[in-house]
Amino acid sequence: MSDLLIVLLAGVVAGALNSVGGGGTFVALPALVAVGLTPVTANAASTIALVPGAVASVWVYRRQLAPVGETSTAALTTTSVVGGGLGAGLLLALPADSFAAAVPWLLAFATLLLAFGRRLSRALTTALGRSAALGPRAVLVGQFLLAVYGGYFGGAVGIMMLALWSVGLGLDPAVSNPMRVAQVGTVYLTATVLFLVASDALRTPGLLGAMLAGAVAGGFGGAHVARRLPAGPLRGVILGTAVAMTVLYFLRG
Repeated sequence: MSDLLIVLLAGVVAGALNSVGGGGTFVALPALVAVGLTPVTANAASTIALVPGAVASVWVYRRQLAPVGETSTAALTTTSVVGGGLGAGLLLALPADSFAAAVPWLLAFATLLLAFGRRLSRALTTALGRSAALGPRAVLVGQFLLAVYGGYFGGAVGIMMLALWSVGLGLDPAVSNPMRVAQVGTVYLTATVLFLVASDALRTPGLLGAMLAGAVAGGFGGAHVARRLPAGPLRGVILGTAVAMTVLYFLRG
């Protein structure tokens, strides 16, 4: 029962984090490893468990979804599906040690982009005398790479998406947060299909169910809270989450 309670509470926190600013994987994965799952199985199980919470968050945000620049939502979502499936396949086929070593540095870079992306975009616009926004093709290439990462590991992929859209398009993280939730949910859902077929996640149905229930509650509640926050405080929450995840990843490594 203590293991189930730990996993349930971790699911609540992870679902809430994902609905507000990302980083839920960092809470979910260590909790599952702590109760006895191997890292690869824990990663697959956390992805599966966080999908319903992401869907609950998307439902809350459904009227606030806005296109990412000039890129169509259909093209962005298709790219997330393909990249997420490829990343999940790589997780099951390749050793994770080398990529895991790079995660703190990738996250630190993404956090810096998230913090200074809008200023950098404005500076580039002023220096070049024209819009510094990425075109739809460049956005889709970046989205594909992030989706592969999300399917493979998933840690803070939402933070990285916000960073890409912030520096590349000058989008406000608070405004683009609903689409971030939707795209992360798409990546997780695609990876989940493969994990359900090819991973060992279903061998521990009690732990999986506990985390799933917690993630749904956390995702639904967190999205309602995020919807009511003004843009400034929400940006602070998202950036604070990014900084915290970066520090924790470095301490963990």
